Amino acid sequence: MRAILLAAGLVAAVSGTARADQRFDATLAGHAILPAATFAQPPADAPPALATSGRFTGPGNLRIEQRGSLPGDTGAVHGRRPTGLSLPFQGQPVQGFSGIKPVAGEAGAYWVLTDNGFGNRRNSADTMLMFHKLRPDFRAGTVAVERTIFLSDPNRVVPFPIVNETSDRRYLTGADFDPESIQPVADGFWIGEEFGPFLIKVDLEGRVQRLVPTKLGEEEIRSPDNPALQLPASPTGTVAFRSQRSGGYEGMALSPDGSRLYALLEKPLFQANGQVEGQFLRILELDTARGEWTGRSLKYRFEPGGVSIGDFNMVDERRALIIERDDGEGDPSLACAGGPNRPAENTPPACFPSPARLKRIYLVDLQATDSEGFVRKIGHIDLMAVRDPEGLGRGHGDRAASVPNDRFTFPFFTIENVAVVDADHIIVGNDNNLPFSAGRRLTAADSNELILLRVPELLRAR
Repeated sequence: MRAILLAAGLVAAVSGTARADQRFDATLAGHAILPAATFAQPPADAPPALATSGRFTGPGNLRIEQRGSLPGDTGAVHGRRPTGLSLPFQGQPVQGFSGIKPVAGEAGAYWVLTDNGFGNRRNSADTMLMFHKLRPDFRAGTVAVERTIFLSDPNRVVPFPIVNETSDRRYLTGADFDPESIQPVADGFWIGEEFGPFLIKVDLEGRVQRLVPTKLGEEEIRSPDNPALQLPASPTGTVAFRSQRSGGYEGMALSPDGSRLYALLEKPLFQANGQVEGQFLRILELDTARGEWTGRSLKYRFEPGGVSIGDFNMVDERRALIIERDDGEGDPSLACAGGPNRPAENTPPACFPSPARLKRIYLVDLQATDSEGFVRKIGHIDLMAVRDPEGLGRGHGDRAASVPNDRFTFPFFTIENVAVVDADHIIVGNDNNLPFSAGRRLTAADSNELILLRVPELLRAR
């Protein structure tokens, strides 16, 4: 009898493990593109200096005034491939979507958040923080920007100095905050950011109403970019922080009843000894009515090869979608043999030094946690192996000729947008890191791409 019970337990454990990470098919149902070089003009009452963006993206973050004088490239890890766009820019880039949510009552429209600007606090003082209402047309393959809302602090809620401290409207910039996730509510929007990391409540016009520091239990969690921190006077001194740089709230889900926000850190926290606490992320719960943390904390475990998450949205009261990814970009069929390809001068690069491999969307159950607090992974889809039997993909980009035409990939460095559209479909979008990412083509800046995926089995899985 004992042997029978043990065998039954083993079968249950095996089947439970398989059920916890089923792979489901995803079929392309639409593909729409907003060109990389899409810009918004600053409001009339913005400081004149904000008519140009990207002036501090060069060596040493020293000011460069001449527009278009600094060519963009992919950086050393990705082979310093040219992207074909040069900084500074006239206007404010609409690029870099990092959070998406359907607009309530407007089928086919979505709120999307433009992130910090050019990647960090030092180089983004002339980029304006904003979010948009978009309407993709999947038949035509285009994306309309119907409205842009700029973030501001006219009521002086932000307690530390900002770039536009002395102006009337006090528009916020990428040197003030790094917004990475957004959730619309009846009276405005909640935004998760990475410098604090903070949660920011803004009204319907983007004006800051509340700023919430991060707490894990009674401990305030800070990143190295938190404005409360400063370098010590001694070169041997240290500064205490637990959140990694660019490791704050990349994803943030809202419960269907609007009472709870689930804020998901992008990278693992540090321990006191300087080592990360594990290959997992923290999910912290906020009471939206009180604007305070509840003290509840969950854990999300990485897969082998996963290094960060991209977005996080609820499916229902207990299940949610999370993008998990590596740091690669480009189709693996054109991976460089033995490392980065170094072509002769004036010869275009022929391969991707660090191609995309793990780009997945996981379905998780927030109410099914193990004894250590890890949420259950129900299953996933692979964004590097999307079915496209109808040929709806609007260009596959650079990849080997041997790759089947009915396979569509989403080979971007950062994929930071996922939301449920209906019972069968989800929408997914990339952050194109303008002008520093080239994952679709070897030497062309990535556009903002939105794809509609048919995933009924994933959305019904439990």
